[in-house]
Amino acid sequence: MESFKIKIINKSGNQLPKYSTEMSAGMDIRAYLDREIKLKPLERAVIPTGLYIELPEGFEAQVRPRSGLAAEKGITVLNTPGTIDSDYRGEIKVIIINLSENDFIIKNSDRIAQMVISRYQKIEWELVDSINDTDRGTGGFGHTGKE
Repeated sequence: MESFKIKIINKSGNQLPKYSTEMSAGMDIRAYLDREIKLKPLERAVIPTGLYIELPEGFEAQVRPRSGLAAEKGITVLNTPGTIDSDYRGEIKVIIINLSENDFIIKNSDRIAQMVISRYQKIEWELVDSINDTDRGTGGFGHTGKE
């Protein structure tokens, strides 16, 4: 698969975001902390990464939970997926919440989330009086999984 370069500033001293496997879509991103943070159950915190990126127009970065942290520890990312627009130049920060019944400690360089870089297409709305029907029609939440 073809790749291209995106400019990044790393003030954390941690590893740059990287793919864990050859076909991973998401890159792990790490906490940049000067002290540990303890998240009590249902507590949330904004965790800095020390990373600043320059995305080309037509791209976004999505910040998503790490499945292992969610499944094993009950730790997830709020505002998921968080969108980093191509014109944002501030530090990437991650809103972490502890949905478990136990305290959770975040230390410097812990992998706290993953980031996916995606291409997007701008659209223009066309106001109409009707839209084409489909087999699903107006079937909403859970409609396709009832059998």
